[in-house]
Amino acid sequence: MVKITDVARHAGVSPSTVSYTLSGKRPISAETRARVEASIRELGYRPHAGARALASNKSNVLAMVVPLRAGINVPVVMQFAVSVMTTAREYDHDVLVLTQEEGEKGLRRVADTALVDALIVMDVQLHDPRLPLLRALDRPSVLIGFPADPAGLTCIDLDFKAAGELCVEHLAGLGHRVIGLIGSPPEVYVRQTAFAQRVVQGFTAAAARHGMSSTVHPCEATPAAARTVAERLLREQPALTGVVIHNEAILEPLIDAFEHLGLRVPTDLSLTALCPDDQAETLPVPVTSIAIPSREVGEQAVQLLMSKLDNTPVPSATLLRPSLTARASTAPRAV
Repeated sequence: MVKITDVARHAGVSPSTVSYTLSGKRPISAETRARVEASIRELGYRPHAGARALASNKSNVLAMVVPLRAGINVPVVMQFAVSVMTTAREYDHDVLVLTQEEGEKGLRRVADTALVDALIVMDVQLHDPRLPLLRALDRPSVLIGFPADPAGLTCIDLDFKAAGELCVEHLAGLGHRVIGLIGSPPEVYVRQTAFAQRVVQGFTAAAARHGMSSTVHPCEATPAAARTVAERLLREQPALTGVVIHNEAILEPLIDAFEHLGLRVPTDLSLTALCPDDQAETLPVPVTSIAIPSREVGEQAVQLLMSKLDNTPVPSATLLRPSLTARASTAPRAV
């Protein structure tokens, strides 16, 4: 491994001169700097991360608060995490993962040290208790999600309210008049998790606008719960012909449950969902869906942070527009 002394010997200068060239703490002549930089390139020298941090007062590490708790679909969350980590590496940053359970205490622990330069926070609640701390920190942050009051924060996410509306618009356009939303597990709504609440807002607003009969049913992420919710929906709405699903883990069990109850998809029942494209495409009946743009959100969250670290102004709100892909699970309502 190439050391700073190797660079110094190659450039014909002292190790301290190489160090000052890297840190900028003392003036170095243009000729000497050029010679040192040429040696660094030729030898392939990479400064030690700890040395870089001491020299620049930066750690080149981002913290990411990942929601690993009840009611959260971990595979989808990990898609966001992988996107953040991959993009951060393009900016020569690493990612320190904090679990949701650490909450404010975990944020304060890393913020009060030189561990990280900035933070990305997921699983945002409408009235998130972490917001006062995030507004007061001397380190920039980006939220993946929108609280009820985003003032003083930088937020990015899919426009989940518009996504809920778009699913209903699609069903309304096919002539469906009685619809239901099968949503996330109950604890997600109890926490007032922002993305889930906004889907419900969009769903109910669009249904009311079209004069449609609609209900909302949270559902645990188990096949047994899927069967129970399917039965309950049909008891409450015997004329049901359209369903929006915002619970990736039970998509296939729900299709099985409805077919077991005598409803074929899409002949008798049209289904739309918010879920990853690869999941929607590979189900026994490919599902009309709005994709969760985890890669795009992760990339843009890191880019926003990099701009903030460079003191470049960024938009306070970035909402990605939903796009619906029609597949075999939706069809015109049978007359």
